[in-house]
Amino acid sequence: MTPRLHELTATQVLELLQNNTVTVETYARGLLDHIKETESIVKAWAFLVPVGERGPLHGLAIGVKDIMNSKGKTTTTEFAVTNSGPDTTNPCDPKRTPGGSSCGSAAAVAALHVPLSLGSQTGGSLIRPASFTGVYALKPTFNTISTEGQKAIAPIFDTCGFFARCVEDLKILADVFGIEDDEPARDMLLGEMSIALMKTPMWPTAGPGTISAIEAVTVILRERGIKVEEVSFPPEISDPEELDRLQQVITQAEARISFLREYRIDKDNLAPEICEIVENTARITHKEREQASDRYYHMRRIINDWARGYTVILAPSAEDEAPVGLGDMGRATFNTMWTVSVPLYLSVTLQADILQGFHMPVVNIPAFSGANDMPVGVSLVGPRFRDQQLLTTSLVLARVFRARVPRQLSDPS
Repeated sequence: MTPRLHELTATQVLELLQNNTVTVETYARGLLDHIKETESIVKAWAFLVPVGERGPLHGLAIGVKDIMNSKGKTTTTEFAVTNSGPDTTNPCDPKRTPGGSSCGSAAAVAALHVPLSLGSQTGGSLIRPASFTGVYALKPTFNTISTEGQKAIAPIFDTCGFFARCVEDLKILADVFGIEDDEPARDMLLGEMSIALMKTPMWPTAGPGTISAIEAVTVILRERGIKVEEVSFPPEISDPEELDRLQQVITQAEARISFLREYRIDKDNLAPEICEIVENTARITHKEREQASDRYYHMRRIINDWARGYTVILAPSAEDEAPVGLGDMGRATFNTMWTVSVPLYLSVTLQADILQGFHMPVVNIPAFSGANDMPVGVSLVGPRFRDQQLLTTSLVLARVFRARVPRQLSDPS
């Protein structure tokens, strides 16, 4: 009599698997069937997943950023800090950067390797790569997702987020991670919407692709009967130099703590930029950190209350199309104030990736192209803890913008 699968020894099973005589699934099902027949008597298992019970992401392939504790990871820059890193290319043009630091997570979705991926943002590491590679991204409200198992940079700003090829897929992950609003998200008619167009204090750094995208989306929205009001920051928070300085102080002070262990263990293998942070070459004091944190807390309340007067805020996602070359991941000029800052060595020439500091949720909509036919996204920003409403609104507006679908890999020649 031929033995049943559960009766075979490990040696016998390995031989069958290596010869492709049976599959792993067939073998596992054979074991589970036998366990089902006998477990009520034997009682050997502390926990078994019931047959047929499946999680909401069962069977999906998902990319996970390299600063998260898992195997099979997507690439990132060193500890998601430096502005240069792996040889990851932009699937829309392999001669260009995909942006950082969540470079592999964005590229994997854009290249159709996986439909979903996880990334993180301390400054612009979700929204900028999404804009460069032509995919959707959600940077949730700060601290709506636990960062346990994720390498910290600046814990007061670090935020786990997602890449996808449609808003519906972003919502799948938002639901899985338990992101909820206090009130149910509401489908709004276009005529009910009121959108604040905020070019931000960094608008002078915008390139032609971003300028064209913002102008085009404004025309499209108004043609559809949506109220678009060009606005500026409340006067209390309109100084980009102050915002940039506050970010640098807070981010570097927190990053110094985050990387102290790695520095003490093996500083010779750390990037010089990270060593400079730990060594506090900028001479940031505890008093400066305290004052910066208090000031940001005050500004956060002002901007959040102001944002509640609009359906969403419309803002640039990046300075322009992805730059040529892989040595520079681009600057997060238009992202940080929604999350917070980039370290000083990334900010020497920029006045600020400041919006990250306000802890507000952001969705990148990959709606437009620049002069080189590379993607250019726009950001939709909502009040804190209204992530589901932001996703609902983004779904409607993405259709209005006729958002692009990521194209296949282009020929680098």
